[in-house]
Amino acid sequence: MHSTVTKQTGFVALMIVQIVFLVLYWVFVRYGKEASPIDKNPQDAGLNEQHESKYPHFQDIQVMIFVGFGFLMTFLRKYGYSATGYTLFLASLVIQWSVLMKGFLKMEDGKIDLSLENIIDADIAAAVPLISMGALLGRTTPIQLLFMALFEIALFAVNEYVALDILSICDVGGSITVHAFGAYFGLAVSLMLRPTKDQNDAGKYEGPTYTSDMFAMVGTLFLWIYWPSFNSVLADGTGQERAILNTYLSLAAATVTTFVLSALVSHENKLDMVHVQNSTLAGGVAVGSVCNLLIGAHGAVLIGIIAGTISVMGYRFITPFLTQKLRLHDTCGVHNLHGMPAVISAIASAIFATMVTREEYKSDFGAIFPAMINETEISANNMTENDATIHIMGGYDRTASAQAGYQLFGIAMTILVAIVGGILAGLVLKYTGFRKLQKEEQHQDELYWEVPAERKDE
Repeated sequence: MHSTVTKQTGFVALMIVQIVFLVLYWVFVRYGKEASPIDKNPQDAGLNEQHESKYPHFQDIQVMIFVGFGFLMTFLRKYGYSATGYTLFLASLVIQWSVLMKGFLKMEDGKIDLSLENIIDADIAAAVPLISMGALLGRTTPIQLLFMALFEIALFAVNEYVALDILSICDVGGSITVHAFGAYFGLAVSLMLRPTKDQNDAGKYEGPTYTSDMFAMVGTLFLWIYWPSFNSVLADGTGQERAILNTYLSLAAATVTTFVLSALVSHENKLDMVHVQNSTLAGGVAVGSVCNLLIGAHGAVLIGIIAGTISVMGYRFITPFLTQKLRLHDTCGVHNLHGMPAVISAIASAIFATMVTREEYKSDFGAIFPAMINETEISANNMTENDATIHIMGGYDRTASAQAGYQLFGIAMTILVAIVGGILAGLVLKYTGFRKLQKEEQHQDELYWEVPAERKDE
């Protein structure tokens, strides 16, 4: 009876959150100029063309978030309802919350202007708590996920604003601000919720079946196919074309590397489905921060090879070490798919930043590296001297080496903020009144879902 009341109270709290969102949208959100009616003015004829052109990318990202992430996490034998259902629930919640949190940081006249770009940004932000959920998969309740997501997105929005608008780092694919943040926040929460020494062994249902692995592979394929859209959606001009090409090549190289290494390091030299489901995607993460740069086709392939190697080795050696020695359970292995590849991407961004020249990037220079433009370019863009120093740390006219330093500072800051935030969230979940799942309740749907009788018999 007590358990039923607790569940009911939790879902009532969720409805209250949704009503709060309703009020906040009513008060603060309005349609942006792209969605507002306009007069028949020839000068405004092309107002919506740029945003309409983003819609195919928006569709691709929707598929990644709701289908790709959801099915990738169905590998647990009795957690398919929760993996797909909680993905739908959490993403729907976070998209609304992210529009508000990011909008509050960039309000005009006390209002948040809503456009397709806001929704795309919110979709990308939804990946952050979904990555964190992967580290905790099967070990949290829906209400714990609700609290974690609300707190995490608020922290993520501030960190992203500082990284992109104040530090002005290059991270068009979100490897630093999205993947690294989500991975290390989730791992920090998992560390706080770690089991006692006598309960550190794998749970009864903490593993796949042949069928559940096949469903997870469907998620991998959707993510693999659409990842170039995820990395390129925020890029413009020729940078967007490069982002697509570099992401695709990096994914392909990571995939080949994954198959080779999986057969070499796995037991009996057989392919491991965990590697194939996850490490094949590491190239998309690792190239994210540099995908719109002039890294060359060979550079994209090299990054993919490194990412695939690091990811497979992480699943084979690092994850078991963390579980056995630190009791840090990473159910989906987000450290190997999102965490370490994101660090690789940040290091690559620093290396390539040192090679940047105006002559090479031409018209793309200011769009990709806004902090590196000089006084002449500031005047050409009708910017005042005050504009040139108020937002970007250190002002404009950065050197290439300084930009590289900011890239490294950006990843260090992001990881630190994510870990500290994750520890705080984990402490709240552990020591407050949130219901905790017992060992025997973990990694199964029955506690919160009506499951068909034949599934219980299985």
